[in-house]
Amino acid sequence: MNRSLLMVILAVLFLGGVVFGVGAIGKSWVKQNVGDLGPALSPIRQNPPQVAGEAIDQLTLPEGFQVTLFSSAAPGARDLQFSPDGTLLVSLRTQGKVIALPDTNADGQADSVVEVLTGLKNPHGLVFRDGKLFVAEERQVSRYTWDESELTATLEKKIVDLPSGGAGHFTRSLVFDSQGNLYISIGSTCNVCDEKDERNASVMITNAEGESPRIYASGLRNAVFMTLRPSTDKVWVSENSRDLLGDNIPPDEINILEENANYGWPYCYGAQVRDSSFGDQPTSYCDNTVVPTAELQAHSAALGLTFVDSRQFPDDWQGDLLVAFHGSWNRSIPTGYKVVRLKVDGERVTGQEDFITGFLKDGQTMGRPVDITFDSLGRMYLSDDKAGAVYVVTGNQE
Repeated sequence: MNRSLLMVILAVLFLGGVVFGVGAIGKSWVKQNVGDLGPALSPIRQNPPQVAGEAIDQLTLPEGFQVTLFSSAAPGARDLQFSPDGTLLVSLRTQGKVIALPDTNADGQADSVVEVLTGLKNPHGLVFRDGKLFVAEERQVSRYTWDESELTATLEKKIVDLPSGGAGHFTRSLVFDSQGNLYISIGSTCNVCDEKDERNASVMITNAEGESPRIYASGLRNAVFMTLRPSTDKVWVSENSRDLLGDNIPPDEINILEENANYGWPYCYGAQVRDSSFGDQPTSYCDNTVVPTAELQAHSAALGLTFVDSRQFPDDWQGDLLVAFHGSWNRSIPTGYKVVRLKVDGERVTGQEDFITGFLKDGQTMGRPVDITFDSLGRMYLSDDKAGAVYVVTGNQE
């Protein structure tokens, strides 16, 4: 066999093997590897439509209310707090920042974004007291000198150390009562467990100097947000209950804090119901725990809450509680993703109705509401950590 003929035969055998490999044995290999290369070769997928911008039109409010975009430059927007002179501050936990969103002409749209603090570890709770800014990070609360003219905050001192959130909950929120007591919410390190550090799953109390910090209330798995009811000087909290007991239990809760009270977690939930799947506490243990002021749909993830005191809202809404439902992540049929109005009579919640809906559209998560606050004109502000936005809600009640 001459060399030329040998080369032809070898070429045919080689090509035949390639064709056979691709057409038969090699088909799955090619498919798998092309699939693996797909993300690198395809255009980067854009995030699904968000509420910010044009998609804000998906939101539905009662007649007489309007919602507009205050700022779309707040990635992971969480806690909202107005400075004494009316500048809105926002904590960006995932960014490690606190930003200011000035609205110098008060037209309901932020003029710019100012980075007030950077390099923080899971910053969340913000509150002002006597012109000072207090910021809660995962492991500490610090006090800052606030300069309104420059929109800057200068560290004065760390006032209290906090326990780690571990692999659980690491947001900490803050509220002052009229007497100058500072309340600090600290979530659990787990879904359900016996905590090694008793400060976890509690609300602590101290003062503006951080003196004599102690546990004020316990058994609170994750009191994510708190608000003060001025008429009673009592702190109300939203409580995210445990997971993995099904779609409809246990309920999320609204609780009113009482000194030295036990709210049940991890052994009890809801209205003194014993968690039979955890722990060996006697049934009577739950008899000494506090019954929630309101039970909410399980897994709604109730977050920011505030009482209505606004001339832009109807008279019969005054004193009612607005609550942001962040939305479920572990329910077969999603729930939450809205802002609700809880009707309040004294220390009782007598009813619930939807206020803002549309954050969940045809199974698509458009946004996730987080915190609620009002400005001096009675306009309501709402943060959305999925869309990275802050909205402003106005009424025509003036």
